[in-house]
Amino acid sequence: MSRIRVFLTDDQPIVCRGISLLLQEDPNIEVVGEAADGWEGVEGAQRLVPDVVLMDIDMPGMSGLEA
Repeated sequence: MSRIRVFLTDDQPIVCRGISLLLQEDPNIEVVGEAADGWEGVEGAQRLVPDVVLMDIDMPGMSGLEA
């Protein structure tokens, strides 16, 4: 069984890191990257092609909804 590849985007580093640590406890999940804003999130998702993108909807610049 392949692992679920997850990419995280949140403008609060502690939130992003906390979610990453929780997800990494599951052997079926691999956090493939993290981003600090919507622009980085879109670029990272395009580059890494994860199975799931978890993105904050309220971020400065480009929100998760816009992304």
